[in-house]
Amino acid sequence: MKLYFPRFAFLCVLCVLCVDTISASALDREAFTFTKYDLDVRIEPDQQRLGARGTITLRNDSSTPQKIVVLQVSSSLSWLSIKAGGKQLQFVSQPYTSDIDHTGALSEAIVTLPAAVARKETIDLEIAYEGVIVLDATRLTRMGAPESAAQSADWDRISAKFTAMRGVGYVAWYPIATEAADMTDGTGLSEVIGRWKTRESEASMHARVRIASRGEDNAPELLINAANCSAAADLKGEFVADCTYTSLGWAVPTVVMADYQTSTRAGVAIHYLPGHDAASSNYGDAAEKALPLIAEWFGDPRNKAQMADLPDGDSVAFENGSLLLAPLTGFDAKAAGLAAAHQLTHAAIFSPRPWINEGLAHFAQALYLEQRSGRQAALDYMAAHRSALTMSEIQTTAPHPLDEVSNSLINTADEALYRSKAMYVWWMLREMVGDTGLKKALAAYRAGEDKEPSHMQRLIQTQTQKDLEWFFDDWVYRERGLPDFKVDSAFVRKTLPEGFMLTVTVSNLGAAGAEVPVTVKFTGGEVTQRLVVRGKSSAVTRVQVNKMPEEVVVNDGSVPESDLSNNVFRIPPSDVRESDAAK
Repeated sequence: MKLYFPRFAFLCVLCVLCVDTISASALDREAFTFTKYDLDVRIEPDQQRLGARGTITLRNDSSTPQKIVVLQVSSSLSWLSIKAGGKQLQFVSQPYTSDIDHTGALSEAIVTLPAAVARKETIDLEIAYEGVIVLDATRLTRMGAPESAAQSADWDRISAKFTAMRGVGYVAWYPIATEAADMTDGTGLSEVIGRWKTRESEASMHARVRIASRGEDNAPELLINAANCSAAADLKGEFVADCTYTSLGWAVPTVVMADYQTSTRAGVAIHYLPGHDAASSNYGDAAEKALPLIAEWFGDPRNKAQMADLPDGDSVAFENGSLLLAPLTGFDAKAAGLAAAHQLTHAAIFSPRPWINEGLAHFAQALYLEQRSGRQAALDYMAAHRSALTMSEIQTTAPHPLDEVSNSLINTADEALYRSKAMYVWWMLREMVGDTGLKKALAAYRAGEDKEPSHMQRLIQTQTQKDLEWFFDDWVYRERGLPDFKVDSAFVRKTLPEGFMLTVTVSNLGAAGAEVPVTVKFTGGEVTQRLVVRGKSSAVTRVQVNKMPEEVVVNDGSVPESDLSNNVFRIPPSDVRESDAAK
């Protein structure tokens, strides 16, 4: 089949680089921000091919004028043409090793501009590239991962039966520009992706996705996670989807196509593969059961969440906004409910701030488990996130005040922080201000009005009349690490008629303060009080019980800690003292 656009005769020579005496190692690949995409993308499933042309707008966000720009796509794609003002530009195309693409490399075009672009000025480039996108897990297999396991994680491809392109971080089917990402370097990949998403927070994309005609009456269903999409067949019989992303932000432009059947349920549309009818029904049932809770907390979904089935039952799930790609056959009732709660939350409330957007979706999963199986089930779920969170905190916590701000929850690109830590933050806020106050604050939230970091804090304070500045400063605006609570002492005095007064001193060895539960246990029962313990300080509470206290436990798992080994204080019976009234 003929390619979508003609191949331009073009000769790339190394002297292009010599013009500006710049080496690849000295390139500032992140000097420009992509502010606008206008792409025409043609997909040929039978040939596993993709061809794209269009216009991109770039802004120089570096501190100096730039005459060199770098454009990158997946290494399985080739650059054909790059123009400015209708004139062909000189460029050198080279492979660039980076795990930001499933192939483990990018096809990089180093472009010489006709004139230097001043700081904060923009330039429009007309581009064309083409190639194949096949199943490729090179970035994982070269790390030693078994082929089957690698392909279960990197399942992006174009094929006649199933097509999926997940965008930056998986397959660069649209142009990007980043420094190299290395999956063996701890958080290296997530940091590079995070920087890209932050830089592109205000970028928009208009994409016309054309699917080559297969000569069939029933064309495959095409799913694109754009804000707006309209689809129709053109005069050539090709299927054309005209889609717009008003703000890329943290959205990853994703294209999925397969011979799906669709089941529409309350709050969710389920796109399932032939033979997976029962699994689709199970997921729909779980979503309908979760919907009332989600609506109670976050409002009715603004649009239907989209669940798309994956052909390999071992495939690793992927979610972006209210679109979830996962093998339906891999869900039991509990997993389906958790996934649905997450999806429905994204469909009900959106924020451009990841700690709100993703944090609330994970918080909703804890709420779902609490409703389904009780508080301890929710705490156990959050505890499963704690090891990754603790490791991330060790890597990001830094003593310098500027690092505290740049690594803070509101600025971080670390998924363990804006997902897991944020989930804990929302749970702690709930316990501090109560369900009613937090629900009212969330109902008042509008993404378009969130112009300042303190916007959410002010909404919650308005509804609860509580001063939360210290909490947001420790957990959201600055990276203070995790608290470390310890019961320093517990003094017992006998009171009249038959009771005991326990004075408990709790210290916090960490730098982040929190309101933490303090539980006094005795034979046949327990009493819990909440105590605010600021970072690097101590606080005292008094607890009245009607039986001899046996132990004191600080924190029930609702506050993430760096060390849980020092949270229990046992009280010997000999420590009891009589009060003056009891003598």
